[in-house]
Amino acid sequence: MSSSISEDELISLFSKAGFEDKKSKEIVKNKKVAGSLYNLLSNIKDISAFDNNEKKLSLLHQLAIHESKNGAVPNHDYIIDGVRDGDLKTALQVTEGIKYLTANNENVTKESFNEATGVGIEITPEVAKLEIGKYLDSIKDRLESERYSCLPKVLGEVKTQPSLKWAPPQLFKPILDEEFLARLGPKDERDTTKKKEKKPKTPAADNKKDKKVGEEKESSMFCEGFLGALHKPGEEPQMYPELLEEHRKFINGKVLTRFPPEPNGFLHIGHSKAIMVNFGYAQYNDGKCYLRFDDTNPEAEEEVYFNSIKEMVSWLGYKPWKITYSSDYFDELYNLAIQLIKADKAYICYCTPEEVKVSRGLKEDGTLGGERVACKHRFQSIEYNLQEFENMKNGKYKVGEATLRMKQDLESPSPQMWDLVAYRVLNTPHHRTGDKWKIYPTYDFTHCLVDSFENITHSLCTTEFVLSRESYEWLCDALHVYRPAQREYGRLNLTGTIMSKRKIAKLVNEGYVRGWDDPRLYTLEGIKRRGVPPGAILSFINTLGVTTSATNIQTIRFESAVRNYLDQTTPRLMMILHPIEVVIDNVDDDFEISVEIPYKPGDATSTLGSRTLSFTKRFFIDSNDVRSEPADKEFYRLAPGQPVGLMKVPFTVSFKSIEELADGKKIVHVNYDEGIKAKPKTYIHWLSAKSSLPIKQVRIYNQLFNSENPSAHPDGYLKDINPDSEEILTDSKIENNITEIISKSPLNIKIPNSEFNIEESKGNNTVRFQALREGYFCLDKDSKVDELIINRIVSLKEDSAKK
Repeated sequence: MSSSISEDELISLFSKAGFEDKKSKEIVKNKKVAGSLYNLLSNIKDISAFDNNEKKLSLLHQLAIHESKNGAVPNHDYIIDGVRDGDLKTALQVTEGIKYLTANNENVTKESFNEATGVGIEITPEVAKLEIGKYLDSIKDRLESERYSCLPKVLGEVKTQPSLKWAPPQLFKPILDEEFLARLGPKDERDTTKKKEKKPKTPAADNKKDKKVGEEKESSMFCEGFLGALHKPGEEPQMYPELLEEHRKFINGKVLTRFPPEPNGFLHIGHSKAIMVNFGYAQYNDGKCYLRFDDTNPEAEEEVYFNSIKEMVSWLGYKPWKITYSSDYFDELYNLAIQLIKADKAYICYCTPEEVKVSRGLKEDGTLGGERVACKHRFQSIEYNLQEFENMKNGKYKVGEATLRMKQDLESPSPQMWDLVAYRVLNTPHHRTGDKWKIYPTYDFTHCLVDSFENITHSLCTTEFVLSRESYEWLCDALHVYRPAQREYGRLNLTGTIMSKRKIAKLVNEGYVRGWDDPRLYTLEGIKRRGVPPGAILSFINTLGVTTSATNIQTIRFESAVRNYLDQTTPRLMMILHPIEVVIDNVDDDFEISVEIPYKPGDATSTLGSRTLSFTKRFFIDSNDVRSEPADKEFYRLAPGQPVGLMKVPFTVSFKSIEELADGKKIVHVNYDEGIKAKPKTYIHWLSAKSSLPIKQVRIYNQLFNSENPSAHPDGYLKDINPDSEEILTDSKIENNITEIISKSPLNIKIPNSEFNIEESKGNNTVRFQALREGYFCLDKDSKVDELIINRIVSLKEDSAKK
């Protein structure tokens, strides 16, 4: 590198190559690295292949760092070409390429280089999971003894396995988390490290504490990744900068966002991310968020949807600054449509939908296939268009006979600029404006303008609207109004389920599910009814973060996050799903022992306290916990010759016999081994008639579909329905202390240091508990005091859910 090249020139060169300005300035601070990178870039013929590809440029930078310290790598064009062509995708591949070329100065071939760097080897998540499972099988004893404490070491170990050398690094942690949970179950007191006694606080300690709090806030998704890179309020790019003056006065330096649902259906799990992004980003930055209903299609809107959306936003812990409606602005929107016509940027079109497709150069399936031509009505006079728009408003035209289209840019490569419809005829009364309007604005016309009316600083939407940004900005500029900044993030999708309103409606209407709030659906109403805490949803989304890529998550991973949240926030109760009566033959009829059991064992900070159960001559255990044949190596519970412990009962019970009654029921006869000190192989849960209540129904919910992609089933998604997605038990029993939990709910137990401790309002869905050895449960919305109906939220372990 010539010493005459200044830092500014280097920064300019690196920026032209595609490095961000900030990164370029960082590189030039190290003259050796900057010189090495300059030499690499100067000798690359087709530098445009790297332009704006952050990953490829990062790998070039890695090579430059190495050569700045160790000199030029022989035949380094193999690395440069591999990065350029996308064959070398990871830092590991570049490192291995450097090693190979350094050790083999001569006789290097493309084939041998590719083999040394793993080119073409694709390790899928399924293969990675299989190989990781094999490794965990080989250290089974260590896993059982060390449990979760060995997870960090195991993470490092699996990365060194030869079969996983070329696996994407981001695969390891999620797979390991899933495997540990499946093999060990949720963390318990065995995995809790006792805290050391704290030393007296000092001012320095207080400062550290303050610093730590600040650091925790910085780790939030609202200041990292996509959200962390957003502009400051009042710095929205404008074609007409003078429009910012009034906007800045209104926002006063505060973030203003909006959550703008269409009230034509119930929200689903994907919407929870949109709610959290918009409300949470504003809240994190001490700003404000509107709940704005995009009610421009009265044909599809119903009051039940408005009410449900409001309730779901509140349930997730957010309070709108204002609740507004697009219909609030119908007069202003109509006036702006007239202004657009007067500017010769809109016209009345009488084309059929098929004719519009043809003029746009589209085939029947929506793909490009013909010449794009201007609509034959595009060149009508302004006066004619104004009169005809008035005629549309006054009801001259029927639905589909006339529309107002925007006169945009037919030469643009974006279909969102091919003269979108601004207004259409809908002779349908509106729930808020009545019969006033016979024409209604479209989303493409309404959304950006209402964002402008409401001075939105960050119009955050999902990436399917990325092409709409051009038309969004065009319309604001065409009307000379403040232009909000639309920015797009990746949506949240769950595999193994469906989100389509049309498909869910078919499930509901044809009786496959109980309704839109069926606990097997991933509508927010269904998730709430199932008993999932809102804080669990927000915590889950926060761990995923926000990027511009869609987030596709398996439902079992979501359930794992819910399970972890419930483990920290629910009391424990005994519930027997398949009860069988047990009689102690060697005690008196009035035999009774009071047993005190904490609601949340091992939690010294719990304010739940304890409850008392009576252990009597007659009690119940689960029928799966007893057998009349001698036990084998796999069966640790009650059997001939094998006593069993009962939770918190002083002594074991020993099997005597099983009596079969005339009505088909069975009674297990046992002895109470009082005075015999012997450690049983296991302890089981139990309930006496005195301490239990009958349950009308226990509904065990599993996945509604058999596969990860129900829509891909060759015979349609309805053929993929799991026949065992709901199992109803009608003879179960629960301890009578459930009444105390009901009276105290919502318990609103807080998770220390969590941002997402949501204060819930009273409701059956908030009566949550862990049924020992069975799973996490809540009361169903139809449950009554004397007729308990209980839903399983999630199983204790992921593998149980699969079964």
